[in-house]
Amino acid sequence: MIGMGDVVGDDGKGALRVLRRGLATSPSLRDGLKTTVALGLFVAAARLVVPLLIQRAMDDGILVDGGPELGAVWRAAFAAAAVVLLAMAGSWWTQRRLVDRAEIALAGLRRDGFAKVHELSMAAQSARPKGVLVARVTSDIEALARFAQWGMFSWTVNPIVIVGTFVALAWYSWVIAVAVALVFAPIVPVLRFLQSRQLRAYDRFRTRVGEMFAAFSETVAGAEVVRADGSESVVAERLESTIERRYQTRLEANRYMAGIAVLGDLFGAIATVVVIVIGVFFGEDLGLTSGELLACVFLANLLAGPIGELGETLDQTQTAVAGWRKILELLDEPIDLTEPDDAVGAPPAGPASIRVRDLRFAYVDDVDVLRGVEVDVAPGENIAVVGETGSGKTTFARLLVRLADPTEGSIEVSGVELAGLSSTDRLGLVRLVPQDGFLFDTTIERNVAHGRRGATRADVVDAFDRLGLNEWLERLPEGIDTHVGDRGGALSVGERQLVALARASLADPGLLILDEATSAVDPETDQALTSALRRLAEGRTLVSIAHRLATAEAADRILVFDEGRLVEVGPHAELVAAGGVYTRLHAAWIGGTRVVADGATESEASGPTG
Repeated sequence: MIGMGDVVGDDGKGALRVLRRGLATSPSLRDGLKTTVALGLFVAAARLVVPLLIQRAMDDGILVDGGPELGAVWRAAFAAAAVVLLAMAGSWWTQRRLVDRAEIALAGLRRDGFAKVHELSMAAQSARPKGVLVARVTSDIEALARFAQWGMFSWTVNPIVIVGTFVALAWYSWVIAVAVALVFAPIVPVLRFLQSRQLRAYDRFRTRVGEMFAAFSETVAGAEVVRADGSESVVAERLESTIERRYQTRLEANRYMAGIAVLGDLFGAIATVVVIVIGVFFGEDLGLTSGELLACVFLANLLAGPIGELGETLDQTQTAVAGWRKILELLDEPIDLTEPDDAVGAPPAGPASIRVRDLRFAYVDDVDVLRGVEVDVAPGENIAVVGETGSGKTTFARLLVRLADPTEGSIEVSGVELAGLSSTDRLGLVRLVPQDGFLFDTTIERNVAHGRRGATRADVVDAFDRLGLNEWLERLPEGIDTHVGDRGGALSVGERQLVALARASLADPGLLILDEATSAVDPETDQALTSALRRLAEGRTLVSIAHRLATAEAADRILVFDEGRLVEVGPHAELVAAGGVYTRLHAAWIGGTRVVADGATESEASGPTG
C-alpha cells in the first residue's frame, strides 16, 4: 500500500535520487542486502503469525463444543511465544548487521569528506566559511547515523508487514481488507503533502546547522581577540542569531513530523473500529468465526504499528536526505587541483628558478585578484613581494606553491610547469612557511615530521641542528617530545615559527616562500629566528611576502604589486628613487617608524603594507 517511493516523494531534485546516489556512494550499506531482506521477511512473517495463532487458540481451543481444549490453547501459546522469541532474535540480528554496515559507511564518508576538503583549492575553500566544511564532515554525516541504523530497518520490515497484513485480511475476508484499505487510503496524499514540505524544512535546517558551526568555530578560534576587545556581547548576539535560526527551522521540521506521527495512530484506531463494527454486524454473513474476527482485529491493529512509525521513520529519512544532499554536494564539487596523469620528472636539486607568464587568477566570484603578471627569478635570488593589503601579493605566493592553479597563464619552477609535477616532487621543490606557523596538537617531533613523508626522529633532530636550534630545543620541558597544545598554544608566536622553519628545513626545498615569518615575533626568540632563517635561506631561492619594508630592503630585488598587477621590479634603492608605488609605501613606512614609542625596535613597527 505504502512504499518508500510514495512517502519520500520527489521534491526538487528528488529525494529518491539522493538516496540512490547516497547508497551508491556507500556500498557497505548494500553489502549483504539479500540477507538483510531475508531477515526482514522473517521478522515480518513472525509478526503476522501471532494473530493467526490467536485465531487458532480461540476457534480450536476456547470456543469449541464441550468446553475449552486447554491443550490446543497451550500449543498455540507456546508456538506464539516461540515465534515472538525468534522474531526478537531476527530483529536483533538485522539491527546489528545494519549498525555494523552503517558505521563502516559513515567512517568511509568521513574519510572521503575530509579528503575532498583537502583536495579543494584555496579558491574553492574561500567560497564558504570553514565551519560549514566542518559541518559537512561531522554533523551532516551524523545525521545519517540513525537512518542507517534504524530507518533502513524500518523500511525493510514495515512494508512487508503492511503488505502481509492486507494479504492475511483478504484471506479471512476481502470485505474487511477493502474496508481497511479505504480507511488508510487518505493517508497517502496527506503524507506526500506533509513530506514534501518537511524535506524542504530539513534542507533549510541542515543549512542553518552549517551556519551555526561556522559561527561557533570562528568564535572559538578568535576567543582571545573577543576577550581583548571586549566584544563578547557583539559575538554573543551573532551566535544567538545563528542558534535562533537553527532552532526555528528545526521547529518547523518538527511540526511536520508531529503531524505525520499522529496519522498512524489515528487511522489505525479508525481501522480497528471499522473491523469490529463489520464483524459484529456482518460477521455471520461473511462467514467469520469469533477467532477469525479477533485475528482481523489484531491484524488491523498491527497496521497501526508500522504506519504509526512512519512519523519517526520519515523524520530520520528526511534528515538523512538533507544531510546526504549536503555531503554529496561537497563530494561532487569539481577538483580544480588535479594531479597530472603523466607527471614530469623532478628538476635537479638546488636553488630553483621561477618563470611566470601572463598570470591571471580569480576566486569563485570571477573578480581578478591577479592579472598580467610576468616575472623571472634567477636561482638563489632573494626576492621580496610588497604591496598594500589586497594587492595580490599573498595570492601570488600561494600560487607559487600550487595552493591553487592560475585562471590563465603559467608558472614554471626550475624550468618545469608547476602543475605538471607530482605532489611528491612539488613538495620536495617548493615550500611555504606561513605567517601564523600553524601547529597540530601533538609533539614538536610529529609537527616537524609533517615536512617530509617517512621522516625519522633522527631526521627531525638533524633539521633543528642545521638551523642552530639545539639550545632552544634543550630548554623546552620535554625537548623534542614537548606537546605544543591546540594550534601550538603552549608555545610563543616566535617558538611556533621556529618549529615551522624546522619543518621546512626537513623538506629541503629549492624554493622557499616566507609569509613574513618574523612579523609579530616576541623579542626573546627574534634572534634565534633571524639566525635560523638565515641558515634556512642558504643555497635556496627565497621569496618573502614583506609586510615590513625592512625585509624588502635586504632583498636582492623587490616585486611591487598594486591592485592585482606587478607594477614595479627592482632593488630597494632604485625603487625608492623611482617615485612610484614603492616610493609612496616606503615613505609611509618611514613615517610610521618615526612615531613609534621610545624603546621600540624597527621590527616592532608595522607599516602600511601589512
